[in-house]
Amino acid sequence: MVEKAQFSSHLYHPKYWLLWLGVAFMRLTQLLPLPVQMKIGAAIGRLGMKLVGKRVKTAKRNLELCFPKMSENEMQHLLTQNFEQTGKAIFDTANAWWWSDEKIQQHMSIKGKEYVEQTLESGQGVILFAVHCLPLEMGARIFGQFQPGVGVYRPHNNPVMEYLQVKGRLRSNKALVPKRDLRQMVRSLREPNVIWYTADQDFGRSSATFIPFFNVAEAATITGATTLAKLGKAKVLPFFVERNSDDTGYNIEIQPALDNFPGENEIEDAKRGNKIIESIISRNMSQYMWLHRRFKTRPNKGDASLYK
Repeated sequence: MVEKAQFSSHLYHPKYWLLWLGVAFMRLTQLLPLPVQMKIGAAIGRLGMKLVGKRVKTAKRNLELCFPKMSENEMQHLLTQNFEQTGKAIFDTANAWWWSDEKIQQHMSIKGKEYVEQTLESGQGVILFAVHCLPLEMGARIFGQFQPGVGVYRPHNNPVMEYLQVKGRLRSNKALVPKRDLRQMVRSLREPNVIWYTADQDFGRSSATFIPFFNVAEAATITGATTLAKLGKAKVLPFFVERNSDDTGYNIEIQPALDNFPGENEIEDAKRGNKIIESIISRNMSQYMWLHRRFKTRPNKGDASLYK
């Protein structure tokens, strides 16, 4: 469990100077009003569409697979919006890591926090069932204003980025747990605590079951929510976050704990989880992380890739 960001003079090595220059620039953008940040972010996203053709292709393919009846014009419009929102997410992350609590509270709304409080008061841990929406960093920071939890994260390979993300995320979390440390997650839930959990990405064949996701009949899906809920004696609460349509703030919504979860069959639990994920994504499709190769793992090693 990580409870403090570790800094060392090695992080000032010349090979990291360009990265620190970028950090300094992002800190300066904190002086700008949120709508201005978002306009700059949207422009960065549109520029990115021209520079990262491979990612554009991946995002478009995901949309084609998930929404085969969507017209070409609708898909292109959604794709452009998605890249604009991706550019805005740069500022979402910076704001989540560096804004003061007071400033966060000026730009947020929370719905459903009573469900979290009721669950914790009953002595049970909370698994926030979230998706990889683009403002997720800000969602965690907002949630931490009333109930700091334990963040599940992937340690960064770059030591400067690792220091920055740990320091930034600990502003809204009691601690961070590497995503493979199941034992510590279970301990945290039993205390009880709140744990963030996402099951909407492709984590490979070894830990997956292949079940429907939107219109893809066999999408690699992890069943960890069932394991965590059973071992941690916890409740699962769906979590939604979005940036306002006018770019003036952020909303989060926590839904009531799922009834009869976990059930008797982890695959049926995972199918239920995917339906919840679909409903969360559908609430604001342009703010979902479509750039991830969600369907890269096929049921059989010899199956043709869906991205060719």
